[in-house]
Amino acid sequence: MAKTFTHHFNTALFNGTVAVNTGLFINGQWLNSLNGDVIVVINPADGETLTEVAAGNAADIDLAVQAAKRAFKTVWGLKTPGHERGRLLCKLADLIEKNHDSIAAIEALDAGKHFNDVRRIDVQNSIYLFRYYAGWADKNHGKTIETSGAKFAYTRHEPIGVVGLISPWNYPLVLACGKLAPALAAGNTVVLKPPEVTPLSALMLAALVKEAGFPDGVVNIVTGYGSTAGQALIAHHDVGKISFTGSTPVGRKIMETSAKTNLKRLTLELGGKNAVIIFDDADLEQALKWTVMGVFGQVCAASSRVFVQEGIYDAFMERFVAAVNSMRLGDGFRADVDQGPVVSQEHLDRVLNYIESGKREGARLVTGGTRAGGSGFFIKPTIFTDVRPEMKIVRDEIFGPVGVVAKFKTEEEAIEFANDTFYGLTGYFFTQDLNRAIRVSNALEVGSVYVNSTLFNAPQVPFGGFKQSGQGKELGEHALETFTQVKAVHINLGVKL
Repeated sequence: MAKTFTHHFNTALFNGTVAVNTGLFINGQWLNSLNGDVIVVINPADGETLTEVAAGNAADIDLAVQAAKRAFKTVWGLKTPGHERGRLLCKLADLIEKNHDSIAAIEALDAGKHFNDVRRIDVQNSIYLFRYYAGWADKNHGKTIETSGAKFAYTRHEPIGVVGLISPWNYPLVLACGKLAPALAAGNTVVLKPPEVTPLSALMLAALVKEAGFPDGVVNIVTGYGSTAGQALIAHHDVGKISFTGSTPVGRKIMETSAKTNLKRLTLELGGKNAVIIFDDADLEQALKWTVMGVFGQVCAASSRVFVQEGIYDAFMERFVAAVNSMRLGDGFRADVDQGPVVSQEHLDRVLNYIESGKREGARLVTGGTRAGGSGFFIKPTIFTDVRPEMKIVRDEIFGPVGVVAKFKTEEEAIEFANDTFYGLTGYFFTQDLNRAIRVSNALEVGSVYVNSTLFNAPQVPFGGFKQSGQGKELGEHALETFTQVKAVHINLGVKL
């Protein structure tokens, strides 16, 4: 019998007890992994063990896939009308809203994020996602197509079947919901593999799926390592699609595995090395605030390359460094904290190695650059200047509190700098010139452009990268297309041979 993790919070921001089942959620049941393996879950704020969750392997994945396959054929897919799928998605959204603070608390604890941010952004957007796609569940229409009077032709948008969802550790709840909601609205059954580092919110979500009344087997959640459970899901011949958010190297491996197995459909939301451009006509105060917020997160869309026009460079840098130096590090359940820890010891070591490479390659360290004192996986917000395009800190996705700053002269030069990367996820810039806003938006080689803000998403708007930042789109109506397949039907109205 799977165990339950119970944690009592007694903080200024949240006081209460939260319970999470730590087993595998397969066919509506909580199970231990077949071989009894577990994953140790660490609190990144203090480095201490929180709990253990089941570590599923290939046999557990197969059990979940077979449950999803049966459910698709018998109780979901074309067996359940869209309005009923929509009703269940709305019910799930209501339950997330009812448990809003408890989910935010467990997510903040597990991922080292600030409770208020999780409550305001992650959980709220998760609710919105299920409600948004609930409205689409009975509106994914085909078309009638005129050909000739002797034929009636139409298209159907049908679910793929069993889909595998692999979510990342930095936004474990909301990015899982961004996959689950359109997949279920379109009529698919799912096997979700949450991140091994931050699995707890997905397990809370599983309990709410059960409470909402989804038929057994429609949603299955298997915790496990990427190299075992994740690889087994990607390679499984009964899985028709994989939706993955994570690094570009892993995305390449997923494409290889798909090619070698059953040519699964793929949605890959991969890495980014995103630029923010600050033109000399920008509202400097707003540009500063948005840039400070956007540079330092553990997020693929972080604006970690900052390009500032030379006429305002000195004024911007003075205020930017002062703002960064005033950032307060600490546990996310304290109101007076601006930045939490990185997610793990392994990731802390990785980020510190990048900082050392910047020093070795001759970049100028302006501030930060070291691990913060005390327990937990904290790194001081770090800024480098005097960087060159070939430096690792300029080329590679660091995924931590490290930003590089350079100056530019002209609009053309800024665009060239911003596009000088094999990534193409997001781009940001600040200007008061409407003509420039349109010109630069068109010129940036990225999937999403934000003018006069950094990352500021909405569930209705598609998100996904160009170049090696992935393929396919998440969010919005476009996400439904990735979870359906189009069938053309031709009916002969009387042509005889």
